[in-house]
Amino acid sequence: MINRELIRIKVVQLTYAYYQNGSKNIDTAEKELLFSLSKAYDLYNYLLSLIVGITQEARRHLEVAQSRAQREGLPMPSQRFAYNRFAMQLEENRMLNDFMETQKKNWNDEPEFLKKIYTLITESEIYKDYMAAPEDDYAADREVWRKIYRTLIQENADLDALLEEDSLYWNDDKEIVDTFVLKTIKRFEEKNKGNQELLPEYDSEDDKEYARKLFRATIMNADEYQHYMSEASRNWDFSRLAYMDIVIMQIAIAEMVTFPSIPVSVTINEYVELAKLYSTPRSASYINGMLDAIARHLIQTGRLLKHIGEKK
Repeated sequence: MINRELIRIKVVQLTYAYYQNGSKNIDTAEKELLFSLSKAYDLYNYLLSLIVGITQEARRHLEVAQSRAQREGLPMPSQRFAYNRFAMQLEENRMLNDFMETQKKNWNDEPEFLKKIYTLITESEIYKDYMAAPEDDYAADREVWRKIYRTLIQENADLDALLEEDSLYWNDDKEIVDTFVLKTIKRFEEKNKGNQELLPEYDSEDDKEYARKLFRATIMNADEYQHYMSEASRNWDFSRLAYMDIVIMQIAIAEMVTFPSIPVSVTINEYVELAKLYSTPRSASYINGMLDAIARHLIQTGRLLKHIGEKK
């Protein structure tokens, strides 16, 4: 799950914090980087378990409705949502249960939030269409949860506030982690039952090493990389730049120099996108031009053994 996009985001955040905090202990900072990445994986599991928590809340409401129906001689309420096949499969998932057993907190600790989001769901058109639809199969059960998550959970201010209380990391992580949750819902198959594989913490062990090497190269070679910036722009004036711009370019140069298999164009594009998120409105265009000039300068002087296409 932790891919290079998320790693780049975390390295930008932690490098900026490293300089701002002034502690200058790279071992401590590296541990903080890896911890923050692990918290993103925690959030992935926690958000998947929210589906289970909502489903259990639905069963509590169903039991009350069934008791009332029996007392008053009314038709029995539908069990369709409370016993949704996809949600039950997730509830039985071995990997998710193993994770939740290691946690001190679960969604049953948030009864008021569960009631509120359950009500939000049952009042939605998504829920009403699902309950009225003639299709009653696993695919329909999985699809309704994909729609619910994308529409009612992905952008939910109450959930965001709750997550912010639980972890300082999670509000920054949620947008990208949501995409992994939706990907996981889509790839579930009924035949796998409780053994359905969730996304692993890292896409590969190489990615964990990539995070370490990128962060260390950025910090340990800072003077050298800033010298490259100066060489590429003789009129360089650090005082006119947002400090985040310098940090982003420093990390981008570290990636160019340290990882020969990553094309220069990929590196430039990735950090230009990060500049749009973390720096000033004009930064992306400026960083794009500067990184292109720096890469060409390093290639021409033999310090970067990569190819870069001709300027258009």
